[in-house]
Amino acid sequence: MAPRVERFVDRIHDAEDHLAREAKDHRRRWQSRVRRGQVWFDKELRETHRSLRQSIPAYILEGDLFSLLTAPVIYSLLLPLVLLDFWVTLYQSVCFPIYRMTRVPCRRYFAIDRHKLAYLNGIEKVHCTFCSYANGLLAYICEVAARTEQYWCPIKHARVIPAPHQRYQVFLDYGDAPGYRKELPALRHAMRGPGHCTGAKRDKGVGRVHDGR
Repeated sequence: MAPRVERFVDRIHDAEDHLAREAKDHRRRWQSRVRRGQVWFDKELRETHRSLRQSIPAYILEGDLFSLLTAPVIYSLLLPLVLLDFWVTLYQSVCFPIYRMTRVPCRRYFAIDRHKLAYLNGIEKVHCTFCSYANGLLAYICEVAARTEQYWCPIKHARVIPAPHQRYQVFLDYGDAPGYRKELPALRHAMRGPGHCTGAKRDKGVGRVHDGR
């Protein structure tokens, strides 16, 4: 990877680290604590949360009619999402060992915790759980696809694409035939070690991949 591009990638990861610190500061602001993966609020704040919860009848009556009518369409996505979850997990379970690639730990991409907030009613909790699963699943699948792409075709596109996955910046330039033949083995080899998926280390010429935590 070119030194200038590598500096840009480093800046992106520095910004991600800064955002992670900001999120931690916000948790302190709202008096929440994380212990063993569980979020805890002070008793007084929990009571405040309960007092702000809207009843389900009021939520339905005050809601938008068209939003209510489109709810079945949204939740109809659950079946294809579950099937996609199963199929992608099956794919990497079968293929990644053959490619000698480290599997993507799916738990790292799923954060199902908003349903525990006392200021949400039952319908809102269901909405939040669905959104958490759907977006976590897509992030998990994106990483599986990104590792597959790095193994089989780590080449940038001719045009700029919006919001590429984090591995894209270490791919080879479009049209760089000598670089592709020379660097492809190294890019594939980087998928085999434990360091590439932790975000803690950077392999030479490959770059660092943040794990999203």
